Amino acid sequence: MSKECFRTIRFATILFVLVLSSHSTQAAGYPERPIRYVVAFGPGGLNDVVGRVFCQKIAESWGQSVIVDNRPGAGGNVGADLVARSAPDGYTMLSISTAHAIGQTLYQKLNYSLERDLVPVAILGSSPLMMVANAGIPVRTVSDLVNWAKSNRVAYASGGVGVISHLSMEMFKQAAHIDLTHVPYKGGGPALIDLLSGQVQVHTNDIGLVLSGVRAGKLRAIGMMTAKRHPLQPDLPTFIEQGYKEFVMGNWIGVVVPAGTPRSTVNKLAAEFSRIAQLPDVVKRFAEQGFDTAGGTAESAAALVRKETLRFGAAVKASGAKAE
Repeated sequence: MSKECFRTIRFATILFVLVLSSHSTQAAGYPERPIRYVVAFGPGGLNDVVGRVFCQKIAESWGQSVIVDNRPGAGGNVGADLVARSAPDGYTMLSISTAHAIGQTLYQKLNYSLERDLVPVAILGSSPLMMVANAGIPVRTVSDLVNWAKSNRVAYASGGVGVISHLSMEMFKQAAHIDLTHVPYKGGGPALIDLLSGQVQVHTNDIGLVLSGVRAGKLRAIGMMTAKRHPLQPDLPTFIEQGYKEFVMGNWIGVVVPAGTPRSTVNKLAAEFSRIAQLPDVVKRFAEQGFDTAGGTAESAAALVRKETLRFGAAVKASGAKAE
């Protein structure tokens, strides 16, 4: 072996060791400056509220500011693209949700890939879906709805084409072998208004958004899309109990960082988010709003994101939905 070749190999070895060393020590000193937490939706929504609580807790624990940066647009894709192009150093994070998993198929042209360009850190929690009906129709169970729809025109409201309140109902239509008319609105608020007035008959959305109408007697709860009965509606049977095994779904919120972020940093973030998700005051605060905190490892977060992307991707294709 020539001296020149030996020097090249030696230099490459030293460089490799230095890279490994820098990656292994980054988490120990991280964070050394403020962190940016990008929320891909506007202020005041669930993603924003949950993110701000977690960010405040991290700031208190780590002694570094965590700045919430709202970047709404294109169903969450504006913020996602921004973070995907950010430096992979752990100082820029993104709050993702079910909408991002759906968007991978719903949008024909994206500048980023959820799988290729972003790395899941943790799932902060989820708000399970509950199906409700206008109190004016004779429907109290899922079976009642199926039977009613076979002899009556039933219209369901959604918060827009391709959102979970749309796709969950399309999945239900296929499972129940019934026909329902889709009436999309620009958000869950307008959809609820027309549901309450009887312009549409059925709606599925986060339990926190529809529960007040149920408690006021203006809406009738039909079923929970949870693995077991929900503590806010303990007398309401789940879809599983009513014969629909695959109907466990909700609006989940997670955190991702740019691909290439050192694994030690990803794991440190995952452990911190998971710790916060189990704090009694955090659990209590969100449980009252129907949001169940989660936590877990980066690996479990990645598995859920992958599963949901495939699941809702199939639902988007089956429904024929396209981004508006």
